[in-house]
Amino acid sequence: MSTEPSTPTPTPDTAPRFGVWLIGARGSVATTAVAGCAAVAAGLHPPTGMVTETTPFTDSGLPPLTSLVFGGHDTVDCPLPKRAEHLAAGGVLPHGLPSAVHAELTAADLAIRPGGPLPGRDDDRTTDALIDTFAADITDFVRRENLAGAVVVNVASTEPAPSDGHLPPSSLYAAAALRAGCPYVNFTPSTGLHHPALAEHAATASVPHAGRDGKTGQTLLRSVLGPMFLQRALDVRAWSGTNLLGGGDGAALADPAAAAAKNAGKERVLADTLGTVPQGEVHIDDVPALGDWKTAWDHIAFDGFLGARMVLQTTWQGCDSALAAPLVLDLARLLLRAHTVGLTGPRPELGFYFKDPDQGASSSLGEQYATLVDFAERLRGRS
Repeated sequence: MSTEPSTPTPTPDTAPRFGVWLIGARGSVATTAVAGCAAVAAGLHPPTGMVTETTPFTDSGLPPLTSLVFGGHDTVDCPLPKRAEHLAAGGVLPHGLPSAVHAELTAADLAIRPGGPLPGRDDDRTTDALIDTFAADITDFVRRENLAGAVVVNVASTEPAPSDGHLPPSSLYAAAALRAGCPYVNFTPSTGLHHPALAEHAATASVPHAGRDGKTGQTLLRSVLGPMFLQRALDVRAWSGTNLLGGGDGAALADPAAAAAKNAGKERVLADTLGTVPQGEVHIDDVPALGDWKTAWDHIAFDGFLGARMVLQTTWQGCDSALAAPLVLDLARLLLRAHTVGLTGPRPELGFYFKDPDQGASSSLGEQYATLVDFAERLRGRS
């Protein structure tokens, strides 16, 4: 039986509402996105970091923040209000914000459903049964909340690349999004729709989708510096990097297989931009004491005129969730609008947001931004 949701027809006196279904809904990024959306919508904080709140996106038909309703899947049971309190204690959220948006956090938490396969327990459900369950959860959310549509966004911890033919959890959720007739965003380096078993479905999907791996810090900087070296004809000999981070992402990336999946996107940006892979590697170290904060250090060795040896070193210190959350809200709004106007399939126009964008996207941040602004104009011109 099809699980594709019926789309409610808004009445003149009822503004349409849209769902944002988060995979990893009780994690730091998801909690920050839910709390941040509520805070900005209520005028408690400005929309700093939200590109869709800047002038080029005015009148593009994006759903307003006040129209967004949150739910999702997770395999942990810490309630969102409690998770928000932990983030405030760590300086990720402003002091007092969890109390100010407690109602919104509680409402989102009530809409969270158990994910899977369940860790540490026997979960004998078949692949198709898991996909059906996840898709039914999403469509039930759309119907129960009387939504005009919903987008599924993966913000769960990084998983290792699959070593066999089985669909990993990220791909199960991605398949469920397509089965439920919802746009899909993979904000993680996990496999998602990139699994060979889903390739045909992804290419011919009747909904728009984008990914993968949100570009929030070190790679954001690389996508700016790489074109600089290329355009100034400076020969990059080596580019090495180190990441220090804690929290759930740090713990997940302590697994070498998960770290390899994460680093692939960082290295791909340089290869695509420079046309070659410079010497050097990226290392990721889990430092639990750092919590949700991270430090990224890059050492770039390059040659100038007449072979003059030079070095550029950069240090990026930031809060991972605060960097990611506004981008998650941007992508949710952009994909919801794209779906409304009938766009389908992969959206390389959103490469601005990703380390590993869909095929056809440039790796230069400046070029990606220009493409994104053109996309906003395209969304504005359709109804």
